[in-house]
Amino acid sequence: MTAALEFRDVAKSFTLHLRGGTVLPVVAGASFSVAPGECAVLWGPSGTGKSSLVRMAYGNYRCDSGAILVRDGGRVVDVASASPREVLALRQRTIAYVSQFLRVIPRVSARDVVEAAGREGGLPDAEARARAGDLLARLNLPERLWNLPPATFSGGEQQRVNIARGLIAPRPILLLDEPTASLDAPNRAVVAELIAERRAAGAAILGIVHDAGMREAIGGRIIDVTQFGTARAA
Repeated sequence: MTAALEFRDVAKSFTLHLRGGTVLPVVAGASFSVAPGECAVLWGPSGTGKSSLVRMAYGNYRCDSGAILVRDGGRVVDVASASPREVLALRQRTIAYVSQFLRVIPRVSARDVVEAAGREGGLPDAEARARAGDLLARLNLPERLWNLPPATFSGGEQQRVNIARGLIAPRPILLLDEPTASLDAPNRAVVAELIAERRAAGAAILGIVHDAGMREAIGGRIIDVTQFGTARAA
């Protein structure tokens, strides 16, 4: 396996237990790969399974069938069948994820949130602290806010903390789920630069980016999710 991330015939559906066990089909037959140093962008209308594919790669969702192969150093791990402990280990050293929303422990400062992510990703304390400050500054978060909890911030400010947290450690795979949806144009441009730096460093990037200008800025290969099938209801 030369790819950093590979989907092989992946299918996903959801069972609605409050609707009598109705099965909601999402996606089937999803097969594609992302190489180191490559950026791939999932494209398609709402409801075609883009976010489900990203969340399955991160281990938030289990797929119904197929394999999601991740290169983890000298070995390959199938996220679809990995144990919870293995998934957590992958998140620590291999897979970074930036979603649309920041979820953190209340009352922890913005800088501590970002620093902790750096330490979890293997950075020494001093480097994590320096890197956290650099990222928050580049993302135009005023230094007067760094020691405050993000719950007191605006949505855009919270998302900049979220992006810094996801990018601080040099993990070889980066998953993005609409990371710039709540940002203005200047901050979207900063995020595009940061993504380009991760790509130049060899990271494999898989993302969902609806904004056409942002897609062009990060130069991603488009993967049309509508080319895949839809999981059949049972």
